[in-house]
Amino acid sequence: MHAVEKKVRAFVRVKPTAHFAQDVIKFGPDNKSIDIYIKKDAKKGVVNNKQTDWSFRLDGVLHNTSQELTYETVAKKLVSEALTGYNGTIMCYGQTGAGKTYTMTGATAEYRHRGIIPRAVQQVFKEISRSVDSFVTVRISYLEIYNETLCDLLSTTTSSGAGDVQMAVVDCPQGVYVKGLSIHSVCDVEDALNLLFEGETNRVIAEHTLNKNSSRSHCIFTIYIESRFRVLSDVRCINSKINLIDLAGSERLSKTGSEGRVLKEASYINKSLSFLEQIIIALADPKREHIPFRQSKLTHVLKDSLGGKCNTVLVANICGEALHVEETLSSLRFATRMKWITTEPVINVTYDSEGTVKALEKEIRLLKQELAMHDSLVNRSLVTYDPLTDVQVADIRSQIHKYLQGATDEIDIVNFRQVQEVFRQFKLIVRQQEDEVETRLRSKYVLIDKNDFATIAAAQKVGIVDVDRHLLKRHDVGTRPTPVSPKSDEKKKNSRKSSDRSKKEGTKSLFSGKDLAAQLSSKGQVTIPTKNLDVKEKARNEDTANIDAQPSKPVSEENSQRPSSPPSKAVAFEQFKEECGSEINRIFKENKSILLARKKRSSTVGRRINIIKQEIEDIKKALEAQRQERLQQGEYVDEEGHLIIDEKEFLLIMKLKDLKEEYRLSYAELQDLKAEIQYCQHLVDRCRNKLVSEFEIWYSESFLIPTYVQNALKLGGNIRPGMIPINRVMCLEEDEQDRFERMQEAMLPAGPDSVSFYKAKMKTDQKHTYSRTMSSLKQMHKKPGHITAAGKDKAQSFLHVT
Repeated sequence: MHAVEKKVRAFVRVKPTAHFAQDVIKFGPDNKSIDIYIKKDAKKGVVNNKQTDWSFRLDGVLHNTSQELTYETVAKKLVSEALTGYNGTIMCYGQTGAGKTYTMTGATAEYRHRGIIPRAVQQVFKEISRSVDSFVTVRISYLEIYNETLCDLLSTTTSSGAGDVQMAVVDCPQGVYVKGLSIHSVCDVEDALNLLFEGETNRVIAEHTLNKNSSRSHCIFTIYIESRFRVLSDVRCINSKINLIDLAGSERLSKTGSEGRVLKEASYINKSLSFLEQIIIALADPKREHIPFRQSKLTHVLKDSLGGKCNTVLVANICGEALHVEETLSSLRFATRMKWITTEPVINVTYDSEGTVKALEKEIRLLKQELAMHDSLVNRSLVTYDPLTDVQVADIRSQIHKYLQGATDEIDIVNFRQVQEVFRQFKLIVRQQEDEVETRLRSKYVLIDKNDFATIAAAQKVGIVDVDRHLLKRHDVGTRPTPVSPKSDEKKKNSRKSSDRSKKEGTKSLFSGKDLAAQLSSKGQVTIPTKNLDVKEKARNEDTANIDAQPSKPVSEENSQRPSSPPSKAVAFEQFKEECGSEINRIFKENKSILLARKKRSSTVGRRINIIKQEIEDIKKALEAQRQERLQQGEYVDEEGHLIIDEKEFLLIMKLKDLKEEYRLSYAELQDLKAEIQYCQHLVDRCRNKLVSEFEIWYSESFLIPTYVQNALKLGGNIRPGMIPINRVMCLEEDEQDRFERMQEAMLPAGPDSVSFYKAKMKTDQKHTYSRTMSSLKQMHKKPGHITAAGKDKAQSFLHVT
């Protein structure tokens, strides 16, 4: 594909500061140039030829700009082109403490302060949701280069990559890639941001004089995008990637005062940035034949991004203080050299599947010709190797039916396709017979899984299955239970006693014939005649009515008659919604009705918008026809030269204006409805989760907790006030989930896109809080003399809440 040469775009972003040197740094009126002025040093004498002023021309100067405006200027176009198949790279360069990480990643405390990476992720998935003609797969990787060592920041999470493979930069025909780097598939914005925040927590940072949280490594966050189109999904595939690079800041050791490990890190950082600048100078020189990309890991990884087939953007971060003017000049010189580099971005399209199909089709033709020659040599000229026609398939089906009926002893087969068709027809016949047998059995029997103990216990109570799980004879059900398979006299007596006991307790069974019919399984099943279930169901209903007519018994007697097996959760759930969960169920139904009403209204507004759009198109066509007719007949003008139009065209223009206004209002209403629907859906989900969680607690307390535990929890039981430590109660303060839900209720109506951002941040914080707590507990176990009993209770309580 033909490539168009493009220059690397370079921007400069000035860090906001209260001590901005206005007399040293000045900006051009078009916000694309920056001038530096330095006063001459009088101590060096009268003759001083040192340069004191510099002027730099870039693609834009970002001073006192918001994160949103920075993204719109620097990255939005590049991300949009990446979705069409162009590779893209955005790189932040500058001295330490100049705001590179803030520009690239942003601050996670507030949604509006997020940086280029979170906004790029959101733009990618927003564009994907609007696409209707392609299938898009998004994957993520996060690489760190620390002291010339490659590190995978996402290696602790589950991925398809091998975690123990030695990482290395590898050249291949498709470009440069890092062997051993894990690449993670993501389905939505929340998954991608969760990986970003996870990687951020694994980065190496340190403190020095100029920056309390200085990045000590170069980091590359890569978004891989693969698009396949619905029409040519097996033929055309577009691959692209976006490299978002946060370089470590260059340092002057005289200003940072680094020592020990930080000093060693600074030397590696300055060395790699020096090699990077050498690469930039070499790429800007058209006469240079060899580019030393392999000088460092950083330059080798960036081989495709610098001077390759990629859209590249540089953001030079500088400080506005006079103290750092030398570092500012160095960063601006680097940005100017970057603008000299020329790239040739191309769309990455692969057609491997199409070529494979053509090669296979050619091979098939050659094989058919070879078979035809072979058949002619052995006098088999009537054999064909084309797909079977409907007539041939019908003939084979007829021969198979005759063969099964015994009318013929063999089936005529000439080629391999006929063999395949014969087996396929036999398979269809077997499946048809299996379906008929299953339908006939289901019309006469109900199936019960042998491993479903609760259902079998209910069947024993109604007298259909004995204690040994043997099916009773049909004519014995309701009189005297007798197993189908003969047993010894002793087993018969035991079976008889168990059946009688089951009949007495059967009046309180929670399973009906319909409940038993619902318990279907694919293996290990018992068949029960449905007639017996109807008889027993009727008798049991009569017994239940008699019991309801009797006066109520004391509470202690009712507890002693608690069902031996808990009811099914479906039956218990209906009971819970009518009793203890009635209020939650009512709120859930109200929220759901409001949600359905909003969805219905949204659908109506959407249909109305489509109708208005169609009417607007029709009126535009009618106006165009009127204009063409007026041009053919000649235009009329008044004395002042104004064009005169007829009444019909004027009415069309006015109607078009009204329709556009109505379309605008309807579209605004639709956007509001979408926000309301999203919020109502969130409320409905919360109510549903609350209803289910309350039901699980109620079900456990009502049917699963032993009776002696319930008695101990009652008033006057064994558990008295003061037995539960007070710190177990005091530690139940507002957790991350509660804070997130409270924040979401306040932020969601104004910014619905922020939900994924805060969810990912919350998950990462919870995970690392849990990890720190577990580490603390391990240390406590290693040093038992440094922890009190109250401390253990508090730690265990915190883990329980988390």
